[in-house]
Amino acid sequence: MCGIVGYVGRSEAAPILLDGLRRLEYRGYDSAGVAIVDGDRVETRKCAGRIAALAKLMAEKPASGSFGISHTRWATHGKVNDENAHPHFDASGKIALVHNGVIENYQALKEQLNRDGNHDFHSQTDTEVLAHLIGSIYQQLDGKDSKARLVNAVRAALKQVIGTYGIAVVHANIPDFIIGARRGSPLVLGVGKDENFLASDVSAIVAYTRDAVYLNDFDVVAVERDKFEISSLAGETGDHQVSKVEFTAEDIKKGDYPHYMLKEIFEQPDSVRDAMRGRLSLEDCTAKLGGLNMTPEQLRDVGRVVLTGCGTALHAAMVGEYLIEQLASIPTEVEYASEFRHRNTPMTPDTLVFAVSQSGETADTLGALRESRRKGYRTLGICNNVASTIARESDGGVYMHAGPEIGVAATKSFTSQLVILTLIGLLLGRMRNLSTAEGTRIIKELETLPGQIEEVLKLSDQVKAIAKKYVDVGGMLFFGRQFNFPIAVEGALKMKEITYLFAEGHPSAELKHGIIALVRPDLPSIFIAPDDAVFSKNLNNIEQIKARKGPIIAITSGNGAKQLKGLANEIVSLPDVADCLSPILTVIPLQLLAYHLAVELGRDVDKPRNLAKSVTVE
Repeated sequence: MCGIVGYVGRSEAAPILLDGLRRLEYRGYDSAGVAIVDGDRVETRKCAGRIAALAKLMAEKPASGSFGISHTRWATHGKVNDENAHPHFDASGKIALVHNGVIENYQALKEQLNRDGNHDFHSQTDTEVLAHLIGSIYQQLDGKDSKARLVNAVRAALKQVIGTYGIAVVHANIPDFIIGARRGSPLVLGVGKDENFLASDVSAIVAYTRDAVYLNDFDVVAVERDKFEISSLAGETGDHQVSKVEFTAEDIKKGDYPHYMLKEIFEQPDSVRDAMRGRLSLEDCTAKLGGLNMTPEQLRDVGRVVLTGCGTALHAAMVGEYLIEQLASIPTEVEYASEFRHRNTPMTPDTLVFAVSQSGETADTLGALRESRRKGYRTLGICNNVASTIARESDGGVYMHAGPEIGVAATKSFTSQLVILTLIGLLLGRMRNLSTAEGTRIIKELETLPGQIEEVLKLSDQVKAIAKKYVDVGGMLFFGRQFNFPIAVEGALKMKEITYLFAEGHPSAELKHGIIALVRPDLPSIFIAPDDAVFSKNLNNIEQIKARKGPIIAITSGNGAKQLKGLANEIVSLPDVADCLSPILTVIPLQLLAYHLAVELGRDVDKPRNLAKSVTVE
């Protein structure tokens, strides 16, 4: 979480920093602040609240200067208030620092600093301790080259740190100079002409440059107007590739949509199409996924698959378990990334691990990937950011090509992940027992998906009317079977994330094992019940809820609408599709329902309380 933007150049820094923070607000919006160096002093403005509050403060009290750093915070240590907002200073007041991550040993460092000298701390944050530590070391170092001295102070301080960090540092007496460093929290260098940038996400700076260097863990970068130098924490220098950012500033605008979430829901025909573009072979009736970096022999030798992720990515993995087992007959299981990295999961040498993450920076998923590779298992990534840490550290993988996703509640990334997991299942299946006829059928169904999604999106007004009808409920239950059980869980998560209502997803058959006690007239049950192989089973569960006067919203297809008439209070009917592909369609009405209900309730859809887009801390 948290967003960092730094600028050094010839333009006024304040407008650039504020603009970058607005683009990063989805990463944290508890508080925000800037530190701009003007002459030999650091002008800082910070306050609790959204970026708009900081912009208002800076309009009232402008800060001038051509280099500085800024931050938007998602609180980890300390309350949400002005004092805990970044930037933070060292004891001298000359060094300012912004930080994304968690310093796990900050209390021990704080006690050490208090023993060694006079340190007066003004916040409850771990970040201020790091600023004081850098400042204390800087004072102790000799040398006339103040830039080298500050770089060495940062290096020495970070060697004492246990935890994660993405930081940017400036000094009042060192003009046009910013230091950045990362470990476990993303940081990217934007390369411009007579100006350079730092940011925790390239979307903050893509309006100014599309040339970027994605820093690795333990990198330290010294940034000036017309040059930069990247070295390791040990002081070693090496080559770093300048990459071209794939998307533009236009791609991250809302356009005519009121919210990013709605825009991204409606982008799904294109994002699904892009996820499979160039990856289907009708000639061989299979998928082509060269990025896996595995030979056909290695793929045939896979005896077990483990899928790991967090949140929405985990729910995509849950669908993937059904997909791979159905299409490829390979034993597959899903692991919470946060649990996988800390437990001793028994795995055989023929296990293939997939780490699923939209951002490619999710801390727990990255930790699971590293643990898997440490133990010698081939570990692949499924992510959206081609320059992310997961993409760079995995043994191979598949990019989603979904484009930037700004809304905190993931939508288009989820359906893209489902498409990719289908392709993986198809590829592995065709190497085993999946027939050419079945492979051809799945490919043709995949090719029709974008058009079918467009048909589903036309139901938005119907779903909006349903949301208006149920705006006063206290919560919702979600039910599904087989491929659509994970969709029930994902639908419930969307509802929780942006409406703040109680919502839980369950396998339909679990209804009678305790959940039925919750059924009552003011608690709607949403059934994902397409006209598939288990429709009659879902119908039986719907009857049980109807008998107890529970309202029912049914997501169905084919003849399902006819059979549900008189049972379901609301029926949303979708196009027919193969059972294994139905989750890609059935999830969209649930995304729309959560969205429209959140709007009716007056929620901040794109910035839901307590949440941030990219979870880069544990």
